[in-house]
Amino acid sequence: MDTRHRIPMRHRMRGAVNPVTLVVLAIVVALGVAAYFLIIKPYHDANVDLAQQSAAGTPKQGASREAPPANVDALSVDQLLAEARTAMNDQRLVAPAGNNAFEFYMKVLQKQPGNAVAADALRETFSYGAAATEQTINSRDFNEAQREIDLLAKADPANYTLTILRSKLDAQRKTLDREQQQAQDAQKAQLAQQNAAAAAKLQAEQQATAAAAEAQRQQAARDQAARVAQQQAAQAPAAVAKPAAAARNDGEAITDAVLVRQVNPRYPTAAMRSNQEGWVDVELTVGADGVVSNVNVVDAQPKHIFDRSAIDAVSKWEFKPAMRNGEPMTVTLRRRLQFNLGR
Repeated sequence: MDTRHRIPMRHRMRGAVNPVTLVVLAIVVALGVAAYFLIIKPYHDANVDLAQQSAAGTPKQGASREAPPANVDALSVDQLLAEARTAMNDQRLVAPAGNNAFEFYMKVLQKQPGNAVAADALRETFSYGAAATEQTINSRDFNEAQREIDLLAKADPANYTLTILRSKLDAQRKTLDREQQQAQDAQKAQLAQQNAAAAAKLQAEQQATAAAAEAQRQQAARDQAARVAQQQAAQAPAAVAKPAAAARNDGEAITDAVLVRQVNPRYPTAAMRSNQEGWVDVELTVGADGVVSNVNVVDAQPKHIFDRSAIDAVSKWEFKPAMRNGEPMTVTLRRRLQFNLGR
């Protein structure tokens, strides 16, 4: 048997590749290339953007004011993914409304619910979107913060971070309300203090006006009393002199009693403390020996304030007795004592 061709044939069969295997390998390679360009590369780009944002710090919302696409609904999935990547690069995760990465990724999922790039990007960037929303809460832009929380809830409604964000938003709102109430209370307290000060000032002015009016009235009363006293003092000697004149008309020689020792009255302490002034008219008897007796108050202003001081003083007076035809005689006199503080 000729074996010259069997051995090479056996070797060719051992190293031969099955054509089916080649087809399978070609299909696997084609699927790998397609998967790289459709899934792996966009996802890798999104993660690179995310890493850059993480290195730079918490994303700052609203950094870019780029106008949103004119018609988002008309964009294809690839175009929406491109817009989302641009928004990520511009740090527009959840704001502004209608032009942020989260809304673009969710629009992709609306058009293509199983899109792995959008789903993974939303999952990976959720924590950064939550951090951006927390910044909005801290800046007390409550309406915008509520919108961003609602947007995050659409992306991952079961995420516990939403509960924390809602609690922080509620706490900030309560804090703002409390601060506003405290400011209003402080303003009311300041207004009440100003009103109280104004009322106290008005009351002080009214009291000062009333005191000035009372002082003027008292001064007018003192002036009037002084004028009356002067008039009465001018009339008293004439009244006393009439009997002597009448006696002289009868041909009798009569001389009046002459005061030779006068004791000034003591000013009452109570009257001095209350700044009271006045006068007292007393009637007294001067005996033939010049001694004073029967001292009585016939009139006074004010009543009963200076009476005792006047009686005590007049009782110590001494007179040269009145004379009728050279003989001492007893006479009754009236005198007025003035009580002034000497101002």
